[in-house]
Amino acid sequence: MIKINGEQREGFEGMTVGEMLAELGYKTAYIAIEMNGEILKRENYPSTELRDGDWLEVVNFVGGG
Repeated sequence: MIKINGEQREGFEGMTVGEMLAELGYKTAYIAIEMNGEILKRENYPSTELRDGDWLEVVNFVGGG
């Protein structure tokens, strides 16, 4: 099981971060991800595999003025 924004989620183990983001409907141009306490570089989303016990914080950027 992995934790995404404080919520325990099943079914994402073995997926890449990029696959998980697509499954959840995130647009990668507008987010930042902290994975297990470290900022994950956007270019690593497609190659970083999720494992049991991982935790992620997904932050959406919001424009405004």
